[in-house]
Amino acid sequence: MSSLIVYLMADLTKTTRNINGSLKGCTLPRLNPGRMLDMLRGKRLVFVGDSLNRNMWESLVCILKGSVKDQSKVYEVNGRIHFRGEASYSFAFEDYNCTIEFFVSPFLVQEWELPEKDGSKKETLRLDLVGRSSGQYEGADIVVFNTGHWWTHDKTSKGKDYYQEGSHVYDELNVLEAFRKALTTWARWVDASINPTKSLVFFRGYSASHFSGGQWNSGGQCDSEVEPIKNVTYLRDYPSKMLVLEKVLRNMKTHVKYLNVTQMTDFRKDGHPSVYRKKNLSPEERKSTLQFQDCSHWCLPGVPDAWNEILYAELLVNEKQKQQTKKRQ
Repeated sequence: MSSLIVYLMADLTKTTRNINGSLKGCTLPRLNPGRMLDMLRGKRLVFVGDSLNRNMWESLVCILKGSVKDQSKVYEVNGRIHFRGEASYSFAFEDYNCTIEFFVSPFLVQEWELPEKDGSKKETLRLDLVGRSSGQYEGADIVVFNTGHWWTHDKTSKGKDYYQEGSHVYDELNVLEAFRKALTTWARWVDASINPTKSLVFFRGYSASHFSGGQWNSGGQCDSEVEPIKNVTYLRDYPSKMLVLEKVLRNMKTHVKYLNVTQMTDFRKDGHPSVYRKKNLSPEERKSTLQFQDCSHWCLPGVPDAWNEILYAELLVNEKQKQQTKKRQ
């Protein structure tokens, strides 16, 4: 295993942070759930972001839970059995004294309501305020952030009368500039609030969607896809938002490990739940299945398992680096 770790240190660390890069040519170790739980013993691993990070969190909880002999000692701390609709979730692994948590924060900054003169409220996005839940995980041992998909919705992409800084609401603001401002707010919070000697910080990049014939809210579909893309010429350009992210990361004091999964997800047009996201469609839904396709999230087991393999490999690298530092001392 030690020779593998040395290889990973030389190759994986470089590849996952490669500008415009992918994970091509990087040999990953298979995720060993028992080994990962040993590395997480006594720790908090927290995912923060949108439902794609929830997808990654669900994947890891399933992988790790499946390796535990006594299933009664793995549980959601609040007794929840449905994992949509709440602001946070936490699975405890009792024998390891560790938790795997998820906090909903789709923009990493705060969604806001601004009072109007007529007593109504205007929805805005506060580009200058980090997400409300940030104080709950600033001391976590490992934090995996993401954002991206919500910035493609109509309100955010058009940027009209929506983005706010202080008391000022922009009449119109380009979405890339808004994205940069929001990430800069997040980055300043990380630099000021997270102790890099205690915590590892990751940022998982954009996960590709595969809507065909329309977007998520206009009849887009992917239910006919049964094979991945095999020719790189059919892949899309690297997202401009991720170029913005990379620039923000380079200017941070805190070292944030960038998990660049964009191209590897672009290959997998076959990996989405599509029309099968809901088990029991109503008669009305059966007539109009095109309106209920999910071509953004991923089936499990599936693509998010690979993201967790990358995370696992990075934790192996970090463990090896710590061992080498102790030897030098």
